[in-house]
Amino acid sequence: MHTLEKYLIAVRPWSFSTSMMPVLLGNALAYPSLRAISIIVLLLTSLSALCVHAAANLFNTYYDYIHGVDAPLNHNNNNNKEKINDVDSIDDRTLIEGLLKPNDVVRLGLILYTIGTIAFLFLTNFSSAKEPYLAIIFFGALPLSFLYTGGIGFKYIALGDIIILLTFGPITVVYSYMAQAGHYSIYPIFYALPLTLNTEAILHSNNTRDMKHDKSVGILTLSILLGKQYSYYLYCILIYSPYIIIIYIMINISWYCFLPLLTIIYAYRLCEEFKYDQLIKLPNRTALLNFLFGFLYILSIIITNIIRKEQQFLF
Repeated sequence: MHTLEKYLIAVRPWSFSTSMMPVLLGNALAYPSLRAISIIVLLLTSLSALCVHAAANLFNTYYDYIHGVDAPLNHNNNNNKEKINDVDSIDDRTLIEGLLKPNDVVRLGLILYTIGTIAFLFLTNFSSAKEPYLAIIFFGALPLSFLYTGGIGFKYIALGDIIILLTFGPITVVYSYMAQAGHYSIYPIFYALPLTLNTEAILHSNNTRDMKHDKSVGILTLSILLGKQYSYYLYCILIYSPYIIIIYIMINISWYCFLPLLTIIYAYRLCEEFKYDQLIKLPNRTALLNFLFGFLYILSIIITNIIRKEQQFLF
């Protein structure tokens, strides 16, 4: 395997939709107050967000390995091999299969944080938003992305869900909105909720799938605290709540925002898979829902903005 391919596996590009969708949503929400979207602001916002996300993935890999959360299977233990460990190895095999060394992962993570910061500094020159406000958001989110597993390690004390809810939702949406629109608004936080809940569903399904293994290595997640039955209830809430919000938006703001409802059958199937303990591929399938829902959600807002460009319909 070539070195570049190893690095691509390490940063987990298949997860980038969870950071890109909020960036695109923020830009879509900013569009009505602009003559035109600034492509360079969009690109710099995307680059800074993606670099922080990729760096967070790398440090998650590193600290999971250091804490023994991701460890090679003991193939001598014939009866107690867990399918969960097999899945973990496939999802994130950078260190447990020796694709990269721990120092390589840390070094790449620091490089990506640096590139993200440089992209942010360039962004401040092209965005009309006040630099201190943008800086508070960016330099507030950056350490949170690290502390998910590094330092305090919120993931290991059942607080990782809070970090995900903040960073892959309101913070990123407000950051991209402010960079594009040039001013702060509280309304993007509401519009961020469907994507936020969807992204949290990915993490929750992953933690529920891995709860037996996580418990055996001494870490604590929300799924462990709730147990399998209540974790299922929470998953259903996370999956179906975005559709309730979409219906509210349709009724009160624009009927053009119906497009995300086209995914509700797929969402129902995911809840059925969770109910019947079909968890092995559930995080990946939930991530697909996140992408499809997010794409249709943003598309519906763009269509609405184009049709009603002359009206201030969102803010």
